[in-house]
Amino acid sequence: MAVYLRSAGAEARIEEFRVGTPTAQAAADAIGCALGQIVKSLVVVCDGVPAVVLVPGDRRGDLVKAARALGGRHARVARADEVEPATGFAPGAVAPFPLPHRVLCERSLLRNAFVWCGAGSDRHMVGLAPVELLRLSRAELADLARE
Repeated sequence: MAVYLRSAGAEARIEEFRVGTPTAQAAADAIGCALGQIVKSLVVVCDGVPAVVLVPGDRRGDLVKAARALGGRHARVARADEVEPATGFAPGAVAPFPLPHRVLCERSLLRNAFVWCGAGSDRHMVGLAPVELLRLSRAELADLARE
């Protein structure tokens, strides 16, 4: 992850934590930030094609909205055994970049000055500005959270 961030000229910092950060709440507790500053990387399968949906830790992703934004009919959360083949990361450690598939980002993440997302392991997080998250992940903005 550090090599990717350096090569991309990213303005970001990677932190390693003593405790695991596999869930949004665990990450917020370890970092000491608001739950809404945590970026959940939800791996979905839409009409048979994997994608990643980024939503704030204090919101739930909406699969109907995700399918619509992906131009498909039906989206579901990927099974645990589908996550690593689709992303290169284990469940609970999915980073939003670099990824081989489409990435969608919930618009409300842009309200934060700084966010934290997975960095490839359940003990590492990367902190960065939301605009940098969009650039690095090549994410498309969409309305993706449940009301």
